[in-house]
Amino acid sequence: MYVWGLLPAVGWVVVRHRPGGRFRAGDKYKASLPLPPGTKPKSHLPGTVREPANAEKSPFVRTVFFGTPDFAVPTLRALLESRHTVAAVVTQPDKPVGRGRKLASPPVKLLALEHGLPVLQPESVRTEEFFSEFAALEPDVAVVTAYGKILPVPVLETPKHGCLNVHASLLPAYRGAAPVQWAIINGETRTGVTIMKMDQGMDSGPIIATSGVDILEDDDARSLADLLALEGARLMVRVLDELEETGTLPLTEQDHGAATRAPLIKREMARIDWSWPAETIHCAVRGFLPWPKAYTTAGGKELKITGVEAVDPAWLSATAFHERVPPGMVVDIFKGRGFVVRTGGEKEALLVTKVQPPGRAEMGAIDFVNGGGISVGDVLGR
Repeated sequence: MYVWGLLPAVGWVVVRHRPGGRFRAGDKYKASLPLPPGTKPKSHLPGTVREPANAEKSPFVRTVFFGTPDFAVPTLRALLESRHTVAAVVTQPDKPVGRGRKLASPPVKLLALEHGLPVLQPESVRTEEFFSEFAALEPDVAVVTAYGKILPVPVLETPKHGCLNVHASLLPAYRGAAPVQWAIINGETRTGVTIMKMDQGMDSGPIIATSGVDILEDDDARSLADLLALEGARLMVRVLDELEETGTLPLTEQDHGAATRAPLIKREMARIDWSWPAETIHCAVRGFLPWPKAYTTAGGKELKITGVEAVDPAWLSATAFHERVPPGMVVDIFKGRGFVVRTGGEKEALLVTKVQPPGRAEMGAIDFVNGGGISVGDVLGR
């Protein structure tokens, strides 16, 4: 997996990482390359303040950043490391989390405060009060990455060059709230990020720049989102650099007739139908990670399926594919690995390697088998 990182005195470099070993979107990381003689490393410790918010720079592009979750963090960080100014950050209000329902700040807010940026957390972006606050910041552009609310026309029209959005697909494909998940669920082998100028529609604005990435066979929605967050950050800085140099944005209208949708994921969508082909189930399991997680039932209780692998039919006995063996039946146990489930399709099956029983943490499927959770002949989904 290709991951972009901003290294001191080196610039943007790309490193190959496999899922599990690649950077997470909200992570901090340090360069492993030696710094030039006499160069002091930049501090990334909590409390570090840029005084005030990149004011030492003389930028052409003055931005206001809209974003909330981990996916938005790399873009904000890249802007802070660029020659452009972040005048303020707009993010969602703090929300109660966990059993104690303690208020937690969004990841974007934490990074903003670390760098001494003004933070706005309006309950609504549709009030005259917010319109005035936003206009007073006099932005050249607003950079929007997974903010979580639809921006009204007065906000879209305030910046000199409009509001620029980082969208996690190659538009016009996968317009909507969950482009990463649906790309995997639908078995795509390639996706990417798009920088677009926002309009009143759903991800329908003109395209400024795109960058494609491959989807690996073991990518899930989390690992792919981490990659796209970093790629989107790199691309947004490039767009702003070009805006500084030319004073204009290259806009290309989308082919609206070719648009596809990526609706919000709902929990009930993640229920596995074992009559589906093995590849379809494999994509669903990956696409529904980390939420809501693909699930089935075993012994009348819900069982989340969080890891599966393809099975060569030659590894199984002929009885596994007998016409009387229904989809969903456990047909074999692979020692040390997990259990094999018959699926739809001709002579198709999947090896389940990871599961999460109700009220318990994720575990290896073989541990679930050894604990008496499932046996050959059990039928899942009933």
